[in-house]
Amino acid sequence: MNKKLAAALSGGSVLLMALSGCGDDGDSKVNDWAKKVCDQVQPQLTKIANANASIQQATSDSSTPADVQKTDAAAFQSISDAYKALGAAVNSAGAPPVDDGETTQKEAVSELNATSKAYAGLKTKVDDLDTKDQAKFADGLKGVADELDKLSKSGDEALRKLQSGDVGAAMAKQPGCQRPKTSAPAGQSS
Repeated sequence: MNKKLAAALSGGSVLLMALSGCGDDGDSKVNDWAKKVCDQVQPQLTKIANANASIQQATSDSSTPADVQKTDAAAFQSISDAYKALGAAVNSAGAPPVDDGETTQKEAVSELNATSKAYAGLKTKVDDLDTKDQAKFADGLKGVADELDKLSKSGDEALRKLQSGDVGAAMAKQPGCQRPKTSAPAGQSS
């Protein structure tokens, strides 16, 4: 059950990779827009990566149900806050200077805000888990992992659109949109 939660979190890392795409573009207006967004993105990507790492660590060691609950709830709240801040960053940057830029921006902001709400919902579900009954806790955590898996696979089409073409190429060049480097939880290696 804990491995499923950790696997679902790995799927959530897709956004981090999407935000660190690659490409090259010389359009200064697009680059200026990308800089506005990316300057605000890096702290949020780091927050998401660190929260995912804390959940993976809590589910991989022999933490008590209460410890797992506390770690997961804090991590989901942190991720929720980060997605909300990402939505605000894209919103405050205005529409990217490309065809359908306003639509692309609105869709991305809407999706980021919806993702924020979904993680807030997961935090509430984790808070409501019964930590005194190991079996009930495990079943509840499995349900949370299932929802997390669906969330990580859910439509991130608006974000992919934001990350495509000239905008994606410009964002890929910005240091703030590079995938953060976090220390992975201690794993088993031979």
